[in-house]
Amino acid sequence: MERLKGISIFVETVEAGSFSVAAERLHLTRSAVSKTIARLEQRLGVRLFNRTTRTQTLTDEGRFFYERCLRAIEEIRIGEAQLESGRREVRGRLRVSMPALFGRHCAAPILTRLLDEHPDLELDLSFSDRVVDLLEDGFDLAVRNGPLKDNPDLMARTIARQSMTVCASPAYLKEYGVPQTLDDLANHQGIVYRRGDNDRPWTFPTAAGPPRDVLPKSRLRLDDLASIADAAVEGRGLAWLTCWLVRDRVLSGELVRVLTDVPSTIFEAYAVWPRSPVMLPKVRLAIDMLAAELPAIMS
Repeated sequence: MERLKGISIFVETVEAGSFSVAAERLHLTRSAVSKTIARLEQRLGVRLFNRTTRTQTLTDEGRFFYERCLRAIEEIRIGEAQLESGRREVRGRLRVSMPALFGRHCAAPILTRLLDEHPDLELDLSFSDRVVDLLEDGFDLAVRNGPLKDNPDLMARTIARQSMTVCASPAYLKEYGVPQTLDDLANHQGIVYRRGDNDRPWTFPTAAGPPRDVLPKSRLRLDDLASIADAAVEGRGLAWLTCWLVRDRVLSGELVRVLTDVPSTIFEAYAVWPRSPVMLPKVRLAIDMLAAELPAIMS
């Protein structure tokens, strides 16, 4: 209990901005607050605040500890609210980061339906291809595509699998022919996805050994997948895109899938969230809903 008291005083001190203001809010003396923080620092073996005669600022260790204390306190508050109401309601703000295109077309329409069923839930959705730091940027959950880096502070769950396909417009294929093998790609123009200074190769699994990377000739490089699909419809060349992105255009006849006998590369989509002994109900609900509904969109 003494440890919990020290943590609550620490959080109040951070939010108050000074030991004196925290002491007033807690109805304690400034000395009592200062001693509590000192004992906490001694127990943790780190300095939580940089102190001067006039100011106090969090150290990197203090900021790290503060973010985790907030999550622990939120868990306690949620537990109290659930016990008081006698039911497990999903409430509060859920902050989710997701890739821009995948988020807009696939993840966001699923998550926004949570608002219809849970009137006390708020959604804060961020669309960016930047890999955010969940703890530093204050996100509860992130949706990420492709391989993940090991991070002991994060948990992850596979929520969908995305197949890639090579496609082109009927007009392009009529003029330049239909590729039958990966070697035929050397005779075609590709619309290449570029991130930074790097052109992303088209990757195909092989029966034995590592995947095969192919980078076709290209006069058009874009850093937006939707624009690549648009350019393919215009007949600018072959495109290597996720099946879900081109599904409607294939069904309408604007694009034609080629190399269908060649095995497709599969990229997994993950839900990623900060490691915690207890998962927040709002986070669990969002992950379960994504895992249940995304596969149908991806197929």
